[in-house]
Amino acid sequence: MRAPSVIAAVTAVTIAMLAAAPPATGHHSFAAQFDADRPVTLEGTVTRVEWQNPHIWVYLDVAGPDGQVAAWECEGDNPNNLTRRGWTKDSVEVGKPITIYGFQARNGRTVCNGRTWVFGGRTVYAAAPDGGPAAGPPQGR
Repeated sequence: MRAPSVIAAVTAVTIAMLAAAPPATGHHSFAAQFDADRPVTLEGTVTRVEWQNPHIWVYLDVAGPDGQVAAWECEGDNPNNLTRRGWTKDSVEVGKPITIYGFQARNGRTVCNGRTWVFGGRTVYAAAPDGGPAAGPPQGR
C-alpha cells in the first residue's frame, strides 16, 4: 500500500508550492502592450462599454483629419478600482461624446491604454497602476 502515501506526499508538496507562490496582482505592465512614445488624444462617440475584469474597455468611433472614421478600443483600470474613484458601470454612456488621452498599442492597431478620460462634463483618471506614464489635456487648456 505504498501508492496512497506517495499520492499524499505529492499532494502535500503541490499544496506547499502553491501556497508559497507570490500572488499574481498585475497581469501585465503598461510597456508590454503600449508605447509611451505614441501618445493619442481621441475625441469620439462611445459605441460600446465592457465593464468587466480584468479591465474595462470603451469602444469609440473617432473621425480623423480626413473625415474617415476609425473604431478605437481603449483599456481602463479594473472595475473595482474605478468604483473606488466614483465610477459606475453607467458612467460612460453609449452614444455620448468622450475624449481619451492615452497611448497607442505597440503593434500600431487602433487600441489604446486610456489614462485620462473626459466625459459628462468631468475629467477623470482611469489608468491602472501599471507603470505607465500619465496623459492628459495640454496645460493651459
